[in-house]
Amino acid sequence: MSQPTIEFPNYKLQNKVALVTGSARGLGKACALALAHAGADIALGLRKSDTAVDLENEIRNMGRSVIRVQMDVSEVKEIESAVKTVIDHFGRIDILINNVGVAPANPAEKVTEADYDLTMNLNVKAMFFTSQAVAKHMIRQKSGRIVNMSSQAGSIALDDESVYCMSKAAVNHMTKTLASEWAKYNIQVNAVAPTFIETPGTEPWLKNPEFKQSVLDRIPLGKIGKPMEVAGVVVFLASEAASLITGEIVMIDGGWTLK
Repeated sequence: MSQPTIEFPNYKLQNKVALVTGSARGLGKACALALAHAGADIALGLRKSDTAVDLENEIRNMGRSVIRVQMDVSEVKEIESAVKTVIDHFGRIDILINNVGVAPANPAEKVTEADYDLTMNLNVKAMFFTSQAVAKHMIRQKSGRIVNMSSQAGSIALDDESVYCMSKAAVNHMTKTLASEWAKYNIQVNAVAPTFIETPGTEPWLKNPEFKQSVLDRIPLGKIGKPMEVAGVVVFLASEAASLITGEIVMIDGGWTLK
């Protein structure tokens, strides 16, 4: 009697199209490169479409198709226009990486309405309407993967980060509600929640030896994360290897939130 064929996990993304917002640098850039390395064609969603030329060339040199798209996610009309551009070019979007976000530090008693609106609009409102615009096409395809960039801050309290923390808590619950609502269309929605990662945005903080040590003291694994350590989980969630996962918030925090 012949043995049943074993179906091993498939992490490859050939013939998939991924849209990555905020892809010019940091985690967005790492995600775009990692997805391309796994075989996906890439749409770079950029606040200014004349940037990230080097990244575009790097992805093209991998043998992938890539376009740069004007996509200031603070403007809903620009989100819709960008998604249309990607669909017109590639014919589909299989993967959305909602990466755009801000994390301005400010004591709660000093937060202004403008401060609040900036953080909530970019971290929550923009993510919702980007997901909505892309999901309309994924619903017609009857398939799709959405990965939201959350943070450990959505699960713990960080001093001087009250609005950022609440915005990421909102991202976590948005992830779950969209996963529930769109599961019937075979759309999986998950989030990754990193700790402090070495990016241009965190560089000024991590240059301070005392601050860096205070972070390391909170991380059981005893190291600051690298962008590709986040991108690796993003690729997994975008792949068929994660075909039974939706509505999850994956902590990438070296163990910070264990305690």
